[in-house]
Amino acid sequence: MPEITPVPLSQLTTLRVGGSPQRMVEATTADELADALREVWAAGEPWLVLGGGSNLLFSDEEFEGTVILVRSSGIERLPSPNPGHVRLRVQAGHSWDDLVAQTVAAGLSGIEAMAGIPGTTGAAPIQNVGAYGQEIVETLVEVELIDEATGEVSVVPASDLGLGLRTSVLKKHYGSVPERSAVILSVTLELAQVGHGAVPVRGAQLRSALGLDADAEVTLAWIRETVLEIRGRKGMVLDEGDHDTWSAGSFFQNPVVSAQFAATLPAEAPRWSMAPALEADRVIPLDRFDGFIPPRAGGPAPVKISAAWLIEHAGMRKGFRLPGSQASLSTKHALALTNRGRATAEEVAALARLIQQRVQSEFGVLLQPEPVLFDVEL
Repeated sequence: MPEITPVPLSQLTTLRVGGSPQRMVEATTADELADALREVWAAGEPWLVLGGGSNLLFSDEEFEGTVILVRSSGIERLPSPNPGHVRLRVQAGHSWDDLVAQTVAAGLSGIEAMAGIPGTTGAAPIQNVGAYGQEIVETLVEVELIDEATGEVSVVPASDLGLGLRTSVLKKHYGSVPERSAVILSVTLELAQVGHGAVPVRGAQLRSALGLDADAEVTLAWIRETVLEIRGRKGMVLDEGDHDTWSAGSFFQNPVVSAQFAATLPAEAPRWSMAPALEADRVIPLDRFDGFIPPRAGGPAPVKISAAWLIEHAGMRKGFRLPGSQASLSTKHALALTNRGRATAEEVAALARLIQQRVQSEFGVLLQPEPVLFDVEL
């Protein structure tokens, strides 16, 4: 197993906080990653797999275990059983943003609105990454992973991953352990071959973000470039010289609440219905019709509300910080907690706790952290 000299996690995470591990190894292939994991699991020592470090708040204390850096890369093009589509098998350590750029350059649609999201491809299914109404669950076919319980590698279909709003059975939520302790080695996506011409834009949330009418048609390249511009204005594209990008991206999830609860919020609070798209007409051949037609789902759909709006209207505007702290809200986007240069993990956590308390007091909503918190308490 390729062991390297440990460095502080503050040098490897986008929030730029975190102490040093006792041991650090680097895996450049799927086989090296699997071997490294089997070794630490057999030893029974604490372990942490680190890709781009973009979704992690790590303690300032020394980590008494092994950090495994995932540095595998590569994209393999595969045939799809569905006409007009292609499948891509991507190594876990491959840069997500590079993958998006390559798919757009190849005229493949399905992840173009997720341009600029930092981190690695292997981390994307763990929290079902998404942006502007587009999520990886829409294109994910399967993952290759290794289970801690058995040390065996298997191919698992997307339907078995419990993908939901920024979650899966693989994610360690704050205060809990993952339902399935496993590490992704590769990811397979299915994308539509639409070429480089203008195409309709699916999804009202994406069209709204891009300022497009329902019947507008644009190129994949235009979508990617526009999303990067929007994210850049919000400080959501990594920039060494911009402290607003020294963050874990959106620190809190946009809450999903009942329609009844959403109606109690101020009318100007942004919200999006989570109602599924209308089903296409179902045609059941007579020789297979048994007289039963499954009912369509009924009742009011849940509603997603804007965490950034809740934070700002609870009295914490962009740039807010506690006295003497090096952690603050981004000056560009109220949903990002940022490191202004020398912040500690505890300063970031203290700001997060205050935000939770004020939003809950003002609106009755307890915001849930989106990053994985490691030895940090909120």
